[in-house]
Amino acid sequence: MPVSPGDRPNIVLILADDLGFSDIGCFGGEIPTPNLDALAADGVRLTQFYNTARCSPSRASLLTGLHPHQTGVGILTRDDRPAGYSGTLNDQCATIAEVLGDAGYATHMAGKWHVSGRIGAPNGTWPTRRGFDKFYGTLDGGGSYFAPPTLMDGEVLVDAPADFYYTDAVAGFAADAIREHVEERPDQPFFSYVAFTAPHWPLHAPESAIEQHAGRYDQGWAFAREARVDRQRALGLFGESDFLESDADPRVPDWSEEDDQNWQARRMEVYAAQVALMDEGIGRILRVLEESGVAENTCVIFLSDNGGCAEEILPGGGRLPFARTMTNGDPIAFGNTSDVWPGAVDTFASYGRAWANVSNAPFREYKHWVHEGGISTPFIVRWPASVSADVAIQNHPHQLTDVMATFVEMVGATYPGERDGQPVLRMEGVSMLPTWRGEPEEGERTLFWEHEGNAAVRRGRWKLVRKYPAPWELYDIDADRGERTNLALDERPIVRELSDAFAEWSGRVEVVPREIWEPLYAPTALGG
Repeated sequence: MPVSPGDRPNIVLILADDLGFSDIGCFGGEIPTPNLDALAADGVRLTQFYNTARCSPSRASLLTGLHPHQTGVGILTRDDRPAGYSGTLNDQCATIAEVLGDAGYATHMAGKWHVSGRIGAPNGTWPTRRGFDKFYGTLDGGGSYFAPPTLMDGEVLVDAPADFYYTDAVAGFAADAIREHVEERPDQPFFSYVAFTAPHWPLHAPESAIEQHAGRYDQGWAFAREARVDRQRALGLFGESDFLESDADPRVPDWSEEDDQNWQARRMEVYAAQVALMDEGIGRILRVLEESGVAENTCVIFLSDNGGCAEEILPGGGRLPFARTMTNGDPIAFGNTSDVWPGAVDTFASYGRAWANVSNAPFREYKHWVHEGGISTPFIVRWPASVSADVAIQNHPHQLTDVMATFVEMVGATYPGERDGQPVLRMEGVSMLPTWRGEPEEGERTLFWEHEGNAAVRRGRWKLVRKYPAPWELYDIDADRGERTNLALDERPIVRELSDAFAEWSGRVEVVPREIWEPLYAPTALGG
């Protein structure tokens, strides 16, 4: 349906980094997130929206409407050709900013880019060359929240000022860009992409923010996870069914066996502070929308790029490609050991598997893997002018490729057939507008995932999934979203049907099999 210029909505797309499915209040979490909870109360929550299990590929898919393999960012931002991927956005894709910019939108970005492998000098893969009028943020995948590397204002490398905290800076730039735009060009719609690094490691937050969570995790991870599952049931996130949560991860020890419970609780306290500070920043953006009088016809979306992260930081940092000293030359203490008390600028740690298992409640596995814990994201959309909050919770499956298709339909944009004279691959997704509005589902889609050889296919109630190099597993997601009962031996025709579909899809989107790239791949870091 054509959309008249005066009716075109503003769009604010907010992305969290390594945030688990249950980390925010409206998805069962105990971390105070009043702004996201209010956003959900006025909007719609999707309980079966899926990312692609890792930061860079998810960003590439979100921005382009393609599967990450088609964009060149199949694993991380490293050029592994000829065996692997280019590690940077290629010329076969168009970004949301480019498509909306061509439709007359102003475009702003704040935060983490991480879809370019060439960050030494401005080039055609930087945000300012891929459709964004304004950019303030970082080009790489992570680092200090107090003095982040590759901090850019447009295409100029800048130093972090005193009392800097990256989450606050991202929210502040986004809010200011929106306010200034509405004041200067009130008749032009805008697209604001707000890509936080929070709560990706390292565990960094001001001590005053961490203190607000003191004691919150003193009863341990099993207690915290069960409490989240209880709240999820009370919230009705999974409909009428008495869903089965995943079995306890056998690699997670009993809390009573922990030698240093204070340090373990501190890890999660810092993580909670990172999430809460992100929520405060989101509140700042939402207030600007209200104060500027544009909230009614602004579509605000919140989601995460992958599930909670079980990656551990080795003492000394291992091969992590980050500076070993602060800007003043003082050393940084790397590692997940109790002699590294996380939170301060001179530490570099993560919260580990046990707390990631809490973040991903009630699901299995973590970032990197495509079981439900790795790819399920809390998804919230609020658009008062067009989407009723009466719908509240929707369980229809969608994935990142659907964001581009939705925006194209929302604003009446034309998706390009070429970019700079090069053919652009067609969109892979479908519009989510019917789901947001609670309209009947049409047909049955097949969704696909692949990351580092981990693979999955979802069609209707059935999900075929494997953790490389293990064999395929089959689950009835309608009855068993916790992926507890493997039905592969009982339903062999379905396994064959879905595995054949995966083989066809992986060939079409040019998935590079792990057996080909792994012998030549020497990653320098976890994460991304």
